[in-house]
Amino acid sequence: MAIIILSVLHFSFQAILKTMSNIRLPLLISMIFLAGCSSAHNPVDPLEPFNRNVYKFNDTIDKAVVKPVAKGYNAVMPEFGRTMVSNFFYNIEDVLVTTNDLLQFKLTQALSDGARFIVNTTVGVLGLFDVATHAGLPKHNEDFGQTLGKWGIGDGPYLVLPIWGSSTVRDSVGLYGDSLASPIFQLDDMRTRNQLYLVKGVSVRAGLLDKEKVLDEAVIDRYEFLRDTYLLYRKNLVYDGNPPRARYDDEEDSGDTSQPEQPAPPSAPAPDTASPTDPASGIAK
Repeated sequence: MAIIILSVLHFSFQAILKTMSNIRLPLLISMIFLAGCSSAHNPVDPLEPFNRNVYKFNDTIDKAVVKPVAKGYNAVMPEFGRTMVSNFFYNIEDVLVTTNDLLQFKLTQALSDGARFIVNTTVGVLGLFDVATHAGLPKHNEDFGQTLGKWGIGDGPYLVLPIWGSSTVRDSVGLYGDSLASPIFQLDDMRTRNQLYLVKGVSVRAGLLDKEKVLDEAVIDRYEFLRDTYLLYRKNLVYDGNPPRARYDDEEDSGDTSQPEQPAPPSAPAPDTASPTDPASGIAK
Protein backbone atom coordinates (compact mmCIF):
# COMPACT_ATOMS: atom_id res chain seq x y z
CA MET A 1 0.00 0.00 0.00
CA ALA A 2 2.79 2.45 0.85
CA ILE A 3 4.41 1.90 -2.55
CA ILE A 4 1.13 2.59 -4.33
CA ILE A 5 0.55 5.77 -2.30
CA LEU A 6 4.07 6.99 -3.08
CA SER A 7 3.47 6.32 -6.77
CA VAL A 8 0.28 8.40 -6.70
CA LEU A 9 2.09 11.23 -4.91
CA HIS A 10 4.99 11.12 -7.41
CA PHE A 11 2.57 11.49 -10.33
CA SER A 12 0.71 14.28 -8.54
CA PHE A 13 3.78 16.40 -7.82
CA GLN A 14 5.14 15.91 -11.34
CA ALA A 15 1.82 17.17 -12.69
CA ILE A 16 1.83 20.20 -10.40
CA LEU A 17 5.37 21.12 -11.43
CA LYS A 18 4.29 21.01 -15.06
CA THR A 19 1.26 23.13 -14.18
CA MET A 20 3.30 25.83 -12.44
CA SER A 21 5.56 26.19 -15.47
CA ASN A 22 2.52 27.01 -17.63
CA ILE A 23 0.70 29.30 -15.24
CA ARG A 24 1.95 32.58 -16.71
CA LEU A 25 -0.50 32.58 -19.63
CA PRO A 26 -3.75 32.86 -17.63
CA LEU A 27 -2.16 35.48 -15.39
CA LEU A 28 -1.31 37.56 -18.46
CA ILE A 29 -4.84 37.16 -19.82
CA SER A 30 -6.29 38.21 -16.46
CA MET A 31 -4.17 41.37 -16.39
CA ILE A 32 -5.37 42.25 -19.91
CA PHE A 33 -8.98 41.90 -18.77
CA LEU A 34 -8.36 44.09 -15.74
CA ALA A 35 -6.52 46.75 -17.70
CA GLY A 36 -9.39 47.02 -20.17
CA CYS A 37 -12.13 47.50 -17.55
CA SER A 38 -11.36 50.12 -14.95
CA SER A 39 -14.85 51.41 -14.13
CA ALA A 40 -16.93 49.30 -11.77
CA HIS A 41 -20.18 49.54 -9.81
CA ASN A 42 -19.69 46.31 -7.89
CA PRO A 43 -16.22 45.89 -6.33
CA VAL A 44 -16.33 42.09 -6.69
CA ASP A 45 -17.49 42.32 -10.31
CA PRO A 46 -15.60 45.16 -12.03
CA LEU A 47 -15.83 43.27 -15.32
CA GLU A 48 -19.65 43.04 -15.20
CA PRO A 49 -20.34 44.37 -18.74
CA PHE A 50 -17.84 41.89 -20.20
CA ASN A 51 -19.10 39.09 -17.93
CA ARG A 52 -22.73 39.63 -18.89
CA ASN A 53 -21.86 39.44 -22.57
CA VAL A 54 -20.00 36.17 -22.05
CA TYR A 55 -22.92 34.91 -19.96
CA LYS A 56 -25.33 35.66 -22.82
CA PHE A 57 -23.00 33.88 -25.26
CA ASN A 58 -22.81 30.83 -23.00
CA ASP A 59 -26.57 30.81 -22.52
CA THR A 60 -27.16 30.95 -26.28
CA ILE A 61 -24.80 28.03 -26.93
CA ASP A 62 -26.38 26.09 -24.09
CA LYS A 63 -29.96 26.53 -25.31
CA ALA A 64 -29.06 25.77 -28.92
CA VAL A 65 -26.73 22.79 -28.46
CA VAL A 66 -25.69 21.62 -25.02
CA LYS A 67 -29.04 21.49 -23.23
CA PRO A 68 -30.78 19.49 -26.00
CA VAL A 69 -27.86 17.03 -26.06
CA ALA A 70 -28.04 16.68 -22.25
CA LYS A 71 -31.78 16.02 -22.43
CA GLY A 72 -31.19 13.38 -25.07
CA TYR A 73 -28.48 11.82 -22.92
CA ASN A 74 -30.88 11.54 -19.97
CA ALA A 75 -33.57 10.12 -22.24
CA VAL A 76 -31.51 7.29 -23.70
CA MET A 77 -29.13 6.52 -20.82
CA PRO A 78 -30.64 4.65 -17.85
CA GLU A 79 -30.05 6.10 -14.40
CA PHE A 80 -27.55 3.44 -13.35
CA GLY A 81 -25.55 4.14 -16.53
CA ARG A 82 -25.47 7.89 -15.81
CA THR A 83 -24.29 7.12 -12.27
CA MET A 84 -21.47 4.93 -13.57
CA VAL A 85 -20.32 7.64 -15.99
CA SER A 86 -20.31 10.24 -13.21
CA ASN A 87 -18.44 7.88 -10.88
CA PHE A 88 -15.79 7.28 -13.55
CA PHE A 89 -14.99 10.99 -13.87
CA TYR A 90 -15.19 11.60 -10.11
CA ASN A 91 -12.61 8.85 -9.67
CA ILE A 92 -10.24 10.54 -12.13
CA GLU A 93 -10.76 13.79 -10.25
CA ASP A 94 -9.61 12.14 -7.00
CA VAL A 95 -6.03 12.23 -8.32
CA LEU A 96 -6.26 16.04 -8.39
CA VAL A 97 -8.06 16.11 -5.05
CA THR A 98 -5.23 14.12 -3.44
CA THR A 99 -2.64 16.42 -4.98
CA ASN A 100 -4.34 19.52 -3.62
CA ASP A 101 -4.79 17.85 -0.22
CA LEU A 102 -1.02 17.55 -0.06
CA LEU A 103 -0.39 21.09 -1.25
CA GLN A 104 -2.68 22.29 1.56
CA PHE A 105 -0.93 19.98 4.07
CA LYS A 106 -4.13 18.03 4.72
CA LEU A 107 -2.16 14.83 5.14
CA THR A 108 -4.86 12.68 6.73
CA GLN A 109 -7.35 13.67 4.05
CA ALA A 110 -4.71 13.03 1.37
CA LEU A 111 -4.27 9.46 2.60
CA SER A 112 -8.05 8.98 2.59
CA ASP A 113 -8.48 10.41 -0.91
CA GLY A 114 -5.48 8.51 -2.26
CA ALA A 115 -6.87 5.28 -0.83
CA ARG A 116 -10.27 6.17 -2.25
CA PHE A 117 -8.78 6.44 -5.75
CA ILE A 118 -7.00 3.10 -5.38
CA VAL A 119 -10.08 1.27 -4.06
CA ASN A 120 -12.43 2.63 -6.72
CA THR A 121 -9.92 2.07 -9.54
CA THR A 122 -9.39 -1.57 -8.58
CA VAL A 123 -12.41 -2.96 -6.74
CA GLY A 124 -14.71 -0.39 -8.33
CA VAL A 125 -13.63 -1.30 -11.89
CA LEU A 126 -11.90 1.92 -13.01
CA GLY A 127 -14.22 3.96 -10.82
CA LEU A 128 -17.49 2.86 -12.41
CA PHE A 129 -18.69 1.79 -8.95
CA ASP A 130 -18.18 3.97 -5.88
CA VAL A 131 -17.05 1.24 -3.51
CA ALA A 132 -14.88 3.61 -1.45
CA THR A 133 -17.77 5.68 -0.07
CA HIS A 134 -19.42 2.54 1.30
CA ALA A 135 -16.05 1.56 2.77
CA GLY A 136 -15.91 4.77 4.81
CA LEU A 137 -13.76 6.86 2.42
CA PRO A 138 -15.92 9.92 1.64
CA LYS A 139 -15.64 12.11 -1.43
CA HIS A 140 -13.89 15.48 -0.92
CA ASN A 141 -13.71 18.58 -3.08
CA GLU A 142 -10.28 20.18 -3.40
CA ASP A 143 -8.86 21.99 -6.42
CA PHE A 144 -5.94 24.26 -7.23
CA GLY A 145 -8.09 27.38 -6.90
CA GLN A 146 -8.81 26.39 -3.30
CA THR A 147 -5.13 25.65 -2.77
CA LEU A 148 -4.19 29.15 -3.95
CA GLY A 149 -6.81 30.53 -1.56
CA LYS A 150 -5.27 28.54 1.30
CA TRP A 151 -1.92 30.13 0.43
CA GLY A 152 -3.51 33.56 0.94
CA ILE A 153 -4.14 34.53 -2.68
CA GLY A 154 -7.38 36.51 -2.97
CA ASP A 155 -10.24 35.76 -5.33
CA GLY A 156 -9.63 38.69 -7.63
CA PRO A 157 -12.54 39.97 -9.72
CA TYR A 158 -15.42 37.71 -10.64
CA LEU A 159 -15.00 36.34 -14.16
CA VAL A 160 -17.35 34.49 -16.51
CA LEU A 161 -15.36 32.20 -18.78
CA PRO A 162 -16.55 31.23 -22.27
CA ILE A 163 -18.18 27.78 -22.20
CA TRP A 164 -17.11 27.09 -18.59
CA GLY A 165 -19.09 29.79 -16.77
CA SER A 166 -18.62 31.34 -13.32
CA SER A 167 -15.10 31.79 -11.99
CA THR A 168 -12.70 34.38 -10.57
CA VAL A 169 -9.22 35.39 -11.65
CA ARG A 170 -7.72 33.10 -8.99
CA ASP A 171 -10.03 30.20 -9.79
CA SER A 172 -9.32 30.61 -13.51
CA VAL A 173 -5.62 30.13 -12.80
CA GLY A 174 -6.52 27.15 -10.63
CA LEU A 175 -8.74 25.69 -13.34
CA TYR A 176 -5.94 26.02 -15.88
CA GLY A 177 -3.55 24.29 -13.50
CA ASP A 178 -5.94 21.45 -12.71
CA SER A 179 -6.72 20.92 -16.39
CA LEU A 180 -3.03 20.49 -17.21
CA ALA A 181 -2.51 18.12 -14.29
CA SER A 182 -5.60 16.04 -15.11
CA PRO A 183 -4.97 12.40 -16.11
CA ILE A 184 -7.26 13.00 -19.10
CA PHE A 185 -4.97 15.77 -20.36
CA GLN A 186 -2.01 13.41 -20.08
CA LEU A 187 -3.49 11.06 -22.70
CA ASP A 188 -1.46 11.13 -25.92
CA ASP A 189 -4.36 10.23 -28.21
CA MET A 190 -6.16 13.50 -28.95
CA ARG A 191 -9.32 11.83 -30.21
CA THR A 192 -9.75 9.78 -27.04
CA ARG A 193 -8.96 12.80 -24.88
CA ASN A 194 -11.54 14.98 -26.65
CA GLN A 195 -14.18 12.25 -26.47
CA LEU A 196 -13.67 11.98 -22.71
CA TYR A 197 -13.98 15.75 -22.30
CA LEU A 198 -17.18 15.69 -24.36
CA VAL A 199 -18.77 12.87 -22.37
CA LYS A 200 -17.76 14.53 -19.11
CA GLY A 201 -19.32 17.84 -20.15
CA VAL A 202 -22.58 16.23 -21.24
CA SER A 203 -22.72 14.20 -18.01
CA VAL A 204 -22.24 17.29 -15.85
CA ARG A 205 -24.80 19.31 -17.82
CA ALA A 206 -27.34 16.48 -17.65
CA GLY A 207 -26.98 16.43 -13.88
CA LEU A 208 -27.95 20.09 -13.71
CA LEU A 209 -31.19 19.85 -15.69
CA ASP A 210 -33.47 19.32 -12.71
CA LYS A 211 -31.64 21.84 -10.51
CA GLU A 212 -31.97 24.73 -12.97
CA LYS A 213 -35.76 24.55 -12.78
CA VAL A 214 -35.50 26.12 -9.32
CA LEU A 215 -33.52 29.03 -10.77
CA ASP A 216 -36.02 29.59 -13.56
CA GLU A 217 -38.92 29.79 -11.11
CA ALA A 218 -37.34 31.77 -8.26
CA VAL A 219 -34.66 34.07 -9.66
CA ILE A 220 -35.23 37.47 -11.27
CA ASP A 221 -31.64 38.26 -12.29
CA ARG A 222 -30.09 34.88 -12.93
CA TYR A 223 -26.64 36.30 -13.66
CA GLU A 224 -26.51 38.14 -10.33
CA PHE A 225 -27.80 35.14 -8.39
CA LEU A 226 -25.23 32.79 -9.95
CA ARG A 227 -22.41 35.26 -9.30
CA ASP A 228 -23.26 35.79 -5.63
CA THR A 229 -23.90 32.09 -5.03
CA TYR A 230 -20.65 31.08 -6.69
CA LEU A 231 -18.57 33.54 -4.65
CA LEU A 232 -20.14 32.40 -1.37
CA TYR A 233 -19.74 28.75 -2.30
CA ARG A 234 -16.06 29.12 -3.19
CA LYS A 235 -15.34 31.11 -0.04
CA ASN A 236 -17.00 28.37 1.99
CA LEU A 237 -14.81 25.74 0.29
CA VAL A 238 -11.55 27.64 0.82
CA TYR A 239 -12.28 27.98 4.54
CA ASP A 240 -13.58 24.40 4.88
CA GLY A 241 -17.07 25.51 5.82
CA ASN A 242 -15.98 28.11 8.37
CA PRO A 243 -15.38 31.41 6.51
CA PRO A 244 -14.47 34.53 8.51
CA ARG A 245 -17.30 36.87 9.41
CA ALA A 246 -17.57 40.14 7.56
CA ARG A 247 -16.70 43.34 9.41
CA TYR A 248 -18.76 46.47 8.85
CA ASP A 249 -17.64 50.10 8.92
CA ASP A 250 -19.84 51.05 11.89
CA GLU A 251 -18.44 48.10 13.86
CA GLU A 252 -14.88 49.32 13.30
CA ASP A 253 -15.71 52.94 14.18
CA SER A 254 -17.46 52.10 17.43
CA GLY A 255 -14.87 49.57 18.50
CA ASP A 256 -17.65 47.07 19.05
CA THR A 257 -16.45 43.67 17.89
CA SER A 258 -19.72 41.91 18.64
CA GLN A 259 -21.68 40.95 15.62
CA PRO A 260 -24.61 38.67 14.93
CA GLU A 261 -23.75 35.45 13.20
CA GLN A 262 -23.85 35.60 9.44
CA PRO A 263 -26.28 33.28 7.68
CA ALA A 264 -24.79 30.23 6.05
CA PRO A 265 -24.03 30.56 2.34
CA PRO A 266 -27.01 29.59 0.18
CA SER A 267 -27.02 26.12 -1.21
CA ALA A 268 -25.70 26.23 -4.71
CA PRO A 269 -26.97 24.09 -7.58
CA ALA A 270 -24.33 21.42 -7.95
CA PRO A 271 -23.81 17.96 -9.35
CA ASP A 272 -25.08 15.05 -7.29
CA THR A 273 -21.74 14.67 -5.51
CA ALA A 274 -18.59 16.73 -5.32
CA SER A 275 -17.29 17.25 -8.79
CA PRO A 276 -14.69 19.27 -10.66
CA THR A 277 -17.40 21.59 -11.84
CA ASP A 278 -18.49 24.23 -9.39
CA PRO A 279 -22.21 24.87 -8.82
CA ALA A 280 -22.26 28.12 -10.69
CA SER A 281 -20.04 26.96 -13.51
CA GLY A 282 -20.74 25.26 -16.79
CA ILE A 283 -22.18 26.68 -19.96
CA ALA A 284 -25.70 26.22 -18.69
CA LYS A 285 -25.37 29.37 -16.66
